[in-house]
Amino acid sequence: MRKVLLNVAMSLDGLIEGPGGEFDWCFTDDDYGMTPFLERVDAIFYGRKSYEVLMREGKGQNPFKDKRSYVFSKTLGRSDNYTLISDRLVESVQEIKQKEGADIWLFGGTNLTKQLVENKLVDELFLAVHPLILGSGKPMFDLAGRVSLKLLDTKPYKSGLVSMHYQIV
Repeated sequence: MRKVLLNVAMSLDGLIEGPGGEFDWCFTDDDYGMTPFLERVDAIFYGRKSYEVLMREGKGQNPFKDKRSYVFSKTLGRSDNYTLISDRLVESVQEIKQKEGADIWLFGGTNLTKQLVENKLVDELFLAVHPLILGSGKPMFDLAGRVSLKLLDTKPYKSGLVSMHYQIV
């Protein structure tokens, strides 16, 4: 069965955006393990806002166009660029996980992540923790309960970023 992998950049205080929605603090000076990660996945799950930000930042071009895109939204219309999932979230993800293929990157956002984690549909976490405390902004995790994790790997970088890989148990 395919796995759903959350891979996200966050500040040391667990935020994924600053108070104005900014993410200019994310390091882009190194690969930080993204090349082997991207080789592991052939599909990406996006929340509507995350997909719109990606398209805006990419000037309308998806930098991951070689991966199958699934966008979870009740407001976006259908597109040739992605498969739209507007209802039956849990059932749809379960069905996609059962299909043949490589693993799936849960790109974001926080609402989609919350729903998938709380429904036990996320298998692993890849957290790129930046050496920065934002103080305020959008928290990565706003869950209803505890989630137990097993540490699989860590990798510190010269920049101070620490990559942590966990399995959800």
